[in-house]
Amino acid sequence: MVPAPLKKQLAAVLSDGFVLRRSVFQKCLELYPVAEWQVLMQRMNRLNRFKKKNNDFIRRFTAGVKMVEVDINGRLLIPKDLTVFANISKNIVVASAINIIEIWDKDLYERAIDDAALDFADLAEEVMGQDDDDHGIS
Repeated sequence: MVPAPLKKQLAAVLSDGFVLRRSVFQKCLELYPVAEWQVLMQRMNRLNRFKKKNNDFIRRFTAGVKMVEVDINGRLLIPKDLTVFANISKNIVVASAINIIEIWDKDLYERAIDDAALDFADLAEEVMGQDDDDHGIS
């Protein structure tokens, strides 16, 4: 079930559907609104397909990609191969990640958050604390 507050936030894109895929860096799933997925695909379409590493990347990035929809009851069916990839068993966490939604097995999510907490201050400073760049948040 998609949590009611999240379903309300997604109301404008619910009818378009979503793309569900394996995360590159974590054992979780990423849920893209179709419009976000199309932006990403436009970027990937600019890759030169005559370079083997580009073809290999595209193949691996899109492995297991599924089009999914939230049904009238607010349910999202996650295909078996993706639940196996993400080790999703019973309890899940649905987490906002700016323009996508991550879907995690609850235990794996808590472990990832705990592991990241140890060096998060250093990571935040490195990623967001750049004084000479207008892209940081202050």
